[in-house]
Amino acid sequence: MANRITHVAEETVAENTHRETYPEAGARGKRPIAFIFATVFLDLLGIGILIPVIPYLVQRYSNDALAVALLSLSYAAAQFVAAPVLGALSDRYGRRPLLVLSVLGSAIGYVLFGLAGSLAMLFVARMIDGFTGGNISIAQAYIADVTPPKDRAKNFGLIGAAFGLGFIMGPALGGLLSQISLHAPAFAAAFLSFVTAAFGFFFLPESLPPHQRKRAVITLAEINPVRQIGDTVQRAGMRPVLLAIFAQNFAFAGLQSNFGVFTFQRFGLGPQENAALFTFLGVIGVFMQGFLVRRLVNRFSDQRLAVAGLVIMMAGFAATAFAPAVWALYPTMALVSIGNALATPTLTNLVSKQAGAREQGAVLGATQSVGSLTRIGGPMWAGVTFDTLGPGAPYWTGALWIALAAVVALRHAHRRAAQTAPVGSVLPGMSTEVGGGLPAR
Repeated sequence: MANRITHVAEETVAENTHRETYPEAGARGKRPIAFIFATVFLDLLGIGILIPVIPYLVQRYSNDALAVALLSLSYAAAQFVAAPVLGALSDRYGRRPLLVLSVLGSAIGYVLFGLAGSLAMLFVARMIDGFTGGNISIAQAYIADVTPPKDRAKNFGLIGAAFGLGFIMGPALGGLLSQISLHAPAFAAAFLSFVTAAFGFFFLPESLPPHQRKRAVITLAEINPVRQIGDTVQRAGMRPVLLAIFAQNFAFAGLQSNFGVFTFQRFGLGPQENAALFTFLGVIGVFMQGFLVRRLVNRFSDQRLAVAGLVIMMAGFAATAFAPAVWALYPTMALVSIGNALATPTLTNLVSKQAGAREQGAVLGATQSVGSLTRIGGPMWAGVTFDTLGPGAPYWTGALWIALAAVVALRHAHRRAAQTAPVGSVLPGMSTEVGGGLPAR
């Protein structure tokens, strides 16, 4: 009971601080969130459109399967470098201009991809898109700007729902467009990005007022992704959350890259059957993050939802490794999707709550760089374990990675509960800045 009262007191203090910092957020919060949802959806739709045609475009210049993997890794590596840069710049110059410019950069990358006449140009195009595609951290920072702390997990969940919708509709649209030409999906993705940029330019209001922006000159150290991750890890309470995010996404990135190979070798499934499974996965994710999670966060703490999600996700990975037939993949993948939908927005919210108003972009950018690292290492891990330990290895080892994330998140939850001060210790004059004074959830 005491912990519940303290939890309510923390939320009240944090919300009052947010209202003082952003007095206009409550009045105009819903419309910007809708714009951010549309922006992320159109951006992810553009990415999804390319998925069906990338292997066939690469095949024109190389029959080596490694080339396709390296093309994906080049995109993730560019995102790793760019995410903290874009985040830091958005703390200094505002979210809106960086969001619009990054989407324009993606449009240019798509155009070059469609015009590419060599394998080298394909790599250049994907790296340009990767460098400018670290805009998810800016979108998350925008949500943190206009949303009280107690509601952030709900709206971070909307980004996950936009991801799911984009990846449900994108590959299907890309498959249809590929009947016109293998280059048509790239040009369609470029068109969608230009529409998104125009949408943001004309309709998206700025979320970070000038008086709340970082005034100091941005240094090279601040845009160094390794330094950014290191500095973020040193923050109080941040290390276990980032470790949990890394372990969870490491396993999930391995699944995304390996699942088609796994289902083909074990069950003989083709692209259409796998598309049905991923569509099923996406629909569950959209329902969870767009609807159910928004209600659960009103009843349970972020830590509890994150731990519960990781445990469910771990069970899904382990069950997938030993699935006896195709039908069994649907319930096992449902567990993966449900667990991921619970864990991702709540872990992101735990990160956001540790950052002050002037550093949301930098901290969330560092978090996205961590995610980019997992999209480099996760597929490599899945490929090596698949070849050396058997088809189920990426999934039972993935369950072990997620178990590590669950243990770390659980220990973090217990530590935060032990450190939580009673209500009576909130004295006049105590700092109420998010991440300081009172411990965030």
